[in-house]
Amino acid sequence: MPEHVAGHQDASTPELRVVVDMPGKVADFLRTADLDPAERATLDQGVTVRRGTGYTLRITAAPAVHRQLLDRCQPLDAATTIPTQRKARREYANRVNALGQ
Repeated sequence: MPEHVAGHQDASTPELRVVVDMPGKVADFLRTADLDPAERATLDQGVTVRRGTGYTLRITAAPAVHRQLLDRCQPLDAATTIPTQRKARREYANRVNALGQ
């Protein structure tokens, strides 16, 4: 009987939502990208936090959603991209990779 209960709990446990700050340059790029409805909703629900001349978008989502958004901003790694956009993507990548998994 205990084995049955443990298996049931694992199947119904939702993935925890975490808060990650996304640099504004990455958020601006993603707003113009072709996103899935769930990704778009996650981006739209983010809270804007002013940082000096720019801003940070505080996003609460499952780590898998953060990884999907990170994958979507892969074009910012191109050599033709503005260096500040590449740096912003690296910062977001570091924050998402710090989540583990």
